[in-house]
Amino acid sequence: MDLRDLYREVILDHNRSPRNFGRLEPADATAAGHNPLCGDKLNVTLRLDGDRLGDVRFDGQGCAISVASASLMTEAVKGKKLADVEQLYREVHALLTDQNYTPPTDLGKLMALGGVREFPVRVKCASLCWHTLHAALESGRNAASAKVSTE
Repeated sequence: MDLRDLYREVILDHNRSPRNFGRLEPADATAAGHNPLCGDKLNVTLRLDGDRLGDVRFDGQGCAISVASASLMTEAVKGKKLADVEQLYREVHALLTDQNYTPPTDLGKLMALGGVREFPVRVKCASLCWHTLHAALESGRNAASAKVSTE
């Protein structure tokens, strides 16, 4: 299976059956993300467990890439140390934006997001949830809610 087939299969699966869809109540932190170019809107809620991301959920409406990316993201980061989540945030951003990027570690299913690079207008769709998660983590550290836009 080549990368394009993997990209299509993973994106379609996670769009049809998004993992960790919904809100956490109560949540330690929240953030709202909006991509005004295509209308994607999503919220990320999370619970912290010391230096780990104990649980994370997302809800909202968006295109297949936006929903699939959020679903993949929640699977990848749940239970991880916060420092590892931040590193993964940077790696996925590079995967989405740098044509020559080769991740230093195996990103598993997240590698499918690399297919978005072929469609530059869709990069913001795939990165919205990651920026929103980043904002939620920052708000958790600052004990305030946050808003994100990919304008």
